[in-house]
Amino acid sequence: MTFNEIKAILQHKTVGIAGAGGLGSNCAVALARVGTGKLVIADFDVVSESNLNRQYYFFDQVGKPKATALMENIKRINPAVSVLSHNVCLTKENIPLLFADCDVIVEAFDKADQKEMLIETVLTVFPGKPLVIGLGMAGWGMNDAIHCRKSDNIYICGDEKSEIAPDLPPIAPRVGIVANMQANVVLEILLS
Repeated sequence: MTFNEIKAILQHKTVGIAGAGGLGSNCAVALARVGTGKLVIADFDVVSESNLNRQYYFFDQVGKPKATALMENIKRINPAVSVLSHNVCLTKENIPLLFADCDVIVEAFDKADQKEMLIETVLTVFPGKPLVIGLGMAGWGMNDAIHCRKSDNIYICGDEKSEIAPDLPPIAPRVGIVANMQANVVLEILLS
């Protein structure tokens, strides 16, 4: 399939991004670069200087809502992509409203309880909708441990082990690898 054929398919697809931090911002940028038609981005947080080591933001965006800043960055990369940005905390009540029209949903949360809430909500409300999650990307090295595993309509990207801790921080290389793996899985789903 040529890149033009890929773009022709993707321009009619919608991907939801739940969380606009390290995973979400990098995954969204990768999907924008290949011409995904619409991205629905939701995050309640603002860009902080400590985010810049792994998230797709710039120093002059510190203090801006992440969903808004990410939309601005995507528009600079590919103005043809439609971006719906929501500066909200995702809940089991608003997930069905925000992501109803999405072909695929990407989970990009930091905290386990948020991940669990999103997964349970998607499985309940959208039982057949593909969900691509990130699990285990802290630290550096250990490239051979990163993989993708499918379980029903859930695709798990990461090493599924390395939890973020003071001595095992999330930093750009592994976070970027997992985020781009998530984007690649989304493409596999949308182009199959």
